[in-house]
Amino acid sequence: MGVRFGLLGPVAAWDADGVPVALGAPRHREVLGRLLIARNRVVPVGRLVADLWEDGDAPAGAVGAVRTFVAALRRALEPERAPRQASRLLVTDGPGYVLHAGRDVVDAWRFEDTVARAAAAAPRAAVALWDEALALWRGPVLADFPGVGWAAAEQARLEALRLHAVERRADALLATGAAREAVVDLEAHVVAHPWREDGWVLLATALERSGRRGDALEAVRRARHTLAERLGIDPGPALTRAEARLLKGSSGSAEASGAVDGVWGRAAAAWERAVPARSRARLHATAALLRDLAVTGADGLEEAREHRRDVVAAAEATGDAELAARIIGSYDVPAVWTRADDSDDAGELSRAAARAAAALAPGESPALRARLLSVVAVESRGDAAADGPIPRASEPSAVEPPSVEPWRLRAERAAEEAVRLARRLGDPALLAFALNGAFMQSFGHCGGATGREALGREMTDLAVDHGLPSHEVLGRLVRLQALAALGELTAADAEAEAIDRLAHRHERPLAVVFTSWFRALRTCETDGWPTARPLYTHVLAATADSGMPGLVHGAAALVALVPFMRENGLPRPGDLPELDAGPYQPWLRPLLLAGAGATEQARQALDEAPRPPHDLLQEAMWCVLARAACAVGHERILRRARDELTPAATESAGAGSGLISYGPVEHHLHAIDSALGDGYDRNA
Repeated sequence: MGVRFGLLGPVAAWDADGVPVALGAPRHREVLGRLLIARNRVVPVGRLVADLWEDGDAPAGAVGAVRTFVAALRRALEPERAPRQASRLLVTDGPGYVLHAGRDVVDAWRFEDTVARAAAAAPRAAVALWDEALALWRGPVLADFPGVGWAAAEQARLEALRLHAVERRADALLATGAAREAVVDLEAHVVAHPWREDGWVLLATALERSGRRGDALEAVRRARHTLAERLGIDPGPALTRAEARLLKGSSGSAEASGAVDGVWGRAAAAWERAVPARSRARLHATAALLRDLAVTGADGLEEAREHRRDVVAAAEATGDAELAARIIGSYDVPAVWTRADDSDDAGELSRAAARAAAALAPGESPALRARLLSVVAVESRGDAAADGPIPRASEPSAVEPPSVEPWRLRAERAAEEAVRLARRLGDPALLAFALNGAFMQSFGHCGGATGREALGREMTDLAVDHGLPSHEVLGRLVRLQALAALGELTAADAEAEAIDRLAHRHERPLAVVFTSWFRALRTCETDGWPTARPLYTHVLAATADSGMPGLVHGAAALVALVPFMRENGLPRPGDLPELDAGPYQPWLRPLLLAGAGATEQARQALDEAPRPPHDLLQEAMWCVLARAACAVGHERILRRARDELTPAATESAGAGSGLISYGPVEHHLHAIDSALGDGYDRNA
């Protein structure tokens, strides 16, 4: 009948349109509350009389009064009911009355059901459900009848459940890395309910994870004092453990670490004895070890990269196509940098994965096929899988799919099919890996930061919901880069902080390399190059030992160009130190020649320059080529650069890398227009 009821606050009812129902006098609302508390059970008239007049001073006409109250409620709740038609909502049943209501129409019951769903959900989904549950509260249970005996038990039970929900919501927030958000509500919670030790423990934990260890210790001491002063009791074990952990300054002890090392040594020795040499089990275990090793830090990444190709070769040498496919597809390490550390190695792995996928019969092992296609997509980053010459930047842009380089088409289609299969299979870890491949292949044209922000958000949500910390770091890094390109620096700051917390908690040190670069970029955007310069000096030094040559090689040259590219200038001889431009040499050389006044050499270098790779820095490289072309009047490059950069007009050049920004793309487009002159048809 569309009527909803409220117990979480003053007793209330709303019609199908959400309009409050006029329930009449307090006694009418009290009868409604009493019947709702009964939860679809009959309440005898005598029981209603006793509950409404608890002091035993019921008037002689009390039964008649109750019947009058019920009649008034029926008219209010079912205004369209004919005068002699029986009520279907508030029903006479034997000696009393029963209110028929589904669980979805009483706020208290909806609260209970939502709490149950939240308790069974993964952290991010749980936060939304806890919020949904707590939003149902309008005030204390049956707020207009605070002291009545018939409601006391239900009031106490629901209030206890509400406090539990507040604490479990905070717990879920902590699990998603939102410690600072949790602090605000927990501070209010412990002030209002200082006897709840769980609240104090959660507050101390949230403060610690927000970088406020001193405040966390003070919270524990406040809890001790409050419990002793108000209740005369000592803190329980959870609060004691929290205090000990904070005083120790770490979440583990040296003894525990030593024990873990001992177990590792014994387990490794047992494995060596028990598992036969050259067995398939060793191949699988080695592949898994390399996968985990790759996220431990610079040394681990270098070792994993060095040995991965050997493991794949050994698997292929067995002649077992399925074994080789599983070994190749098992390396689902999240990757965020779109320039391969070793292009030859990446291309070889991509081709091995493609061979393994082709060997599978149609429809066979869709999960394995999705993994192999994801490997193809991830390893074909940039131009790593190129099997032909790279087109020159001075050639007209290839806008029709048949004109796109075949290696790019293969990689893009592999990414699309991997995502499609993973979604159909409903495997969250597989989907996270496939989305990584989709990210690597999302650079088919300049711009696209909005789409990558959505992709990063999906990756993050998926990883949080299913406990995939490495892919959560990846998703947040993708978002950080996209937000930086879009100029949404405050939102990017939040992602950087979350990444740092995750990196610390899950021992992912390489993630901090990228957040350090972002903070230098952000400083440059907000405070200017002179303030950012020392930050870049520091981050370049730190990155040198990161084990990511694809990121390191040539990065110093990109940084050195920042003040010139942001100020519409050309680097003159002597302006730049002798920097190795590394893989960026083909696009930086024309600019350096133009700055040196070598016009013809610069034009020739522009003629020979390949089009920039489809990666995180493609907008920046097109802007570098355009700046050189403006200086020497190279019209073909200017036209091509304008075509390529136009989709990115609202973004910052290079900021999508999270490393550097050469200023708004729009400014570079204006410079191109000026160089082309009034005769240029911008709609051609």
